[in-house]
Amino acid sequence: MPDPVRPSAPAARALRAPVRGGPVAAASLALTLLLSATAGAQRADAPARDFAGPYLAARAAAAAQDYAAAAPYLAAALAAAPGNPLLMDQLMTARVGLGDVPGAVPLARELSAWPRPPQAVRLILVADAVAAGDAEAVLAQLDAVEVGGPLVDGLIRAWALMGTGRMTQALEAFDAVVATPGTGSFGLYHKALALAIAGDVEGAEAILSGAVAGPLPLDRRGVIARLQILSQLGRHAPALDIVEAAFGPELDPELTALRDALEAGETLDFTVVTDPVDGTAELFFMLADVLRGDADNEYVLLFSRLAEFLRPDHVQAMLLSARLLDRMEQHDLAVAAFGRVDSDQPLYHEARIGAAESMFSDGRQDDAIALMQDLAESHGRFASVHVALGDLLRRAERYAEAADAYDEAVARIGEPQPRHWFLFYTRAIANEREDRWTLAEADFRKALVLNPDHPHVLNYLGYSLVERRENLDEALDMIERAVAGAPDNGYITDSLGWVLYRLGRYDEAVGPMERAVELRPTDAVINDHLGDVYWAVGRFREARFQWRRALSFGPADDLDMDRIRRKLEVGLDKVLIEEGARPHHPVSAGHAN
Repeated sequence: MPDPVRPSAPAARALRAPVRGGPVAAASLALTLLLSATAGAQRADAPARDFAGPYLAARAAAAAQDYAAAAPYLAAALAAAPGNPLLMDQLMTARVGLGDVPGAVPLARELSAWPRPPQAVRLILVADAVAAGDAEAVLAQLDAVEVGGPLVDGLIRAWALMGTGRMTQALEAFDAVVATPGTGSFGLYHKALALAIAGDVEGAEAILSGAVAGPLPLDRRGVIARLQILSQLGRHAPALDIVEAAFGPELDPELTALRDALEAGETLDFTVVTDPVDGTAELFFMLADVLRGDADNEYVLLFSRLAEFLRPDHVQAMLLSARLLDRMEQHDLAVAAFGRVDSDQPLYHEARIGAAESMFSDGRQDDAIALMQDLAESHGRFASVHVALGDLLRRAERYAEAADAYDEAVARIGEPQPRHWFLFYTRAIANEREDRWTLAEADFRKALVLNPDHPHVLNYLGYSLVERRENLDEALDMIERAVAGAPDNGYITDSLGWVLYRLGRYDEAVGPMERAVELRPTDAVINDHLGDVYWAVGRFREARFQWRRALSFGPADDLDMDRIRRKLEVGLDKVLIEEGARPHHPVSAGHAN
């Protein structure tokens, strides 16, 4: 059966794991233990109930990582139990989550006096010293205690040394990170940034080009840094080649401006980082970007918020914080975070897309779609805007409008490239749901031209052909390829069993259908399919068991509940006869086996 559209991009990460569990872990301590631990610090005239109420409310909010709700309750609880380290830790984390790093600093200072303070305390305090421009204080902190592990401490130290004017020692510190196993590429990248700030653009380009130690895995900001450096070296033609190779023809305003400046032969200012404070901000952003998806969202949010704190104009850090909040289901906070990106920023349309997606996830579907429709009017030159509008309309089951939005996107992409397979795939889904099969099939096949072996496309088209009883041999080949590409996907395995059933190869269908139910045991449609397969091979009692399971898990899309009830009443053979189809067991078709 067709599976949900859930693209993902897991990445292998190499960084020291966090050493704290966040407010949820802290809130798991029993209230009675917390009360007894703070009895000495609590005022004599503050009864326990004055503390317990706000604490319990804060605990519920913290468990949901609802910083906006937790912060005032935690502040009230802390007022009733001043000096309580658990409450201070929770309130500090909530304030960081809200983007109020300055409000978290006093709490971090108090917590630093306690034995084994959380890692977040040390990171916040060192970030505060960096923001104050006190590089000597940063170095003193690093000498006194480990802040975040070899990578974090090594790069913060290098930037702090540069901030004191000790460039030779700073480069030695960068080289120490380069020499540490697992952190070499990070050290090289930051060393290149430092060299560019210092005016050694040749040295910076040697690192970024891979001439020093091989190619570096550069993200968007890294590529922009290299483009700016190449322009200063007068190497505009290679820079333009990099723009095309890295970003393709569909450029946002920032990249368009870069390309136009390079084509005009202009010398670009180096703006990715401008001083050691920016360098430390870039480190925190880099850590957040590397860790997302592989570490707890709250822990990753700490780094992106610290990046914003050190560099308030770091738009990509703002966007990352907003996306993390959305993943934490703090949709109102996410919308507010996306809203911090001003309309004159090149990535404004990305921020609006993110805000709309957060609104949609929060149940504000009409507001989200209206926002995207307005954005399509103001920023309609970007294909990504129409894709995002189409995705929201498709999720709202407004398939005809979704197809129209995808049409607008396709009109703006130029010659389709392999990366556009998903656009044709989603437009095919929208048209298929509107019974526009000719258009849908053409788009499914176009998606396969662009990405020939993608299991989801093979499965969706193959399954649709099976349901339409068209080209069953081709459908079987597609689904077999899909299963080979995604052997643990229950929907795709179900498709294989179902096409074998449709082809009359009932005995062969049993194994894949049983495997599909193992993979998706509560899926109503898959259980119904297994019931039909069991019936076809004469396993009538097991067939009825599966149909009852299907009813218990339904209703569901593509599931005819009344048909299942009729099968339970009279058997599948009688239902097939009533539908004008050939029964599996003609001899027994007159009764409900």
